[in-house]
Amino acid sequence: MAGRRRGSRMVVLWCALLALLCGLVGCGGPVARDTAAAEVQRLLDRRADAVLHRDEKAYLNTGRGGVGRAEFENLEDVPLAAWEYRLTRLDRSGSRATADVGLRYRLDGYDRGTVDAARTLRLERRDGSWYVTSDRPAEGTAEQLWEQGPVRVARGAHSLVLGVGQAGEELRRYADLADRAVPAVRDAWGGDWAGRVVVLVPKSLNGMAALLGAPASGYRGMAAVTTGEAGASAKAPADRIVINPEAYRVLGAFGRQVVLTHETTHVATRAHTSAATPLWLSEGYADWVGYRGTGRTAEQAAPELARAVRAGRLPDALPDDEDFGFGGDAARLAEAYEGGWLACRMIARDWGEERLNDFYRAVGAHKDRQDAVEAALRDVLDTTPAGFTEQWRDYLRDQLGT
Repeated sequence: MAGRRRGSRMVVLWCALLALLCGLVGCGGPVARDTAAAEVQRLLDRRADAVLHRDEKAYLNTGRGGVGRAEFENLEDVPLAAWEYRLTRLDRSGSRATADVGLRYRLDGYDRGTVDAARTLRLERRDGSWYVTSDRPAEGTAEQLWEQGPVRVARGAHSLVLGVGQAGEELRRYADLADRAVPAVRDAWGGDWAGRVVVLVPKSLNGMAALLGAPASGYRGMAAVTTGEAGASAKAPADRIVINPEAYRVLGAFGRQVVLTHETTHVATRAHTSAATPLWLSEGYADWVGYRGTGRTAEQAAPELARAVRAGRLPDALPDDEDFGFGGDAARLAEAYEGGWLACRMIARDWGEERLNDFYRAVGAHKDRQDAVEAALRDVLDTTPAGFTEQWRDYLRDQLGT
């Protein structure tokens, strides 16, 4: 019994000593936090504010050695309505750190929402403050236009053209083409979109590829592409029409207009284009709008498919998505685009343009590809996939077989 009491007193004594030591060293009190993340976010807030207010001194004060000066100057003419950074991850090692940052910006008068770009920043802490030492696109992501050089701007009635390495009069011509494209698309599709476009014109094919974050080989020969999120809401930012100046300049006036109208159609239809929309429909519809009202015959606008039909190679089915892959057989690619265009052209002729628009919207309203086209064919056009395909094949024979 005595040993137990003596042991109990020893336990009490050690607890008292432990409590005293904890009081001396702060055990159980507030744990010191690394405030680096909060400090870096405040640095980024100052940097963003400097961009928006065109305050070069304040911007350069957030970095070391003039880092970012060129990009800041390149942005001078770009009309920004919003610019902000959001720190998503910070890896710190002593006085140095690497930050994953989301850049969000909005072009004044054109973007309903923000455009997001992932960035990787390196930082250094000196004299109690953090500074940016480099600011680059995150690995595997696209460049921004102002990273390629000073941005020149041309404004149209319905368009904003941003270019690097391009003369002002050349950018003006792009704006004129886009200004003709927007009313043409609105007349065909309707008014449930913003009715304005942003066109990016880099200096070269390599510049285009960098803006898209992909190898240049995949876009060789393509005059333009449109970026954007399929099925995006009305609050999503305006898509970007990205020009390949090397391919675009070899087109004639007619071809240039068709291309801009085609790409503008993708902007207009984006909210109704989803994973359920096959490429024969999205690309075919854009071509249908592009050629609408031009008077071009099927044979003039579909030469590759016309040659195939006359050679006895009538397609058995509508083009698959794989047929639209670039970098492969150019004739096969052309036939895919032409086949999709003629399918939409046939719907417009036999069911009417309004029903074609209804069909496009009905397909895109589905969440996935399975049964989307079949359901829309049934509900909107009162036909079946087999019946529609056979009617399309007959249409090809009629339009291209002579």
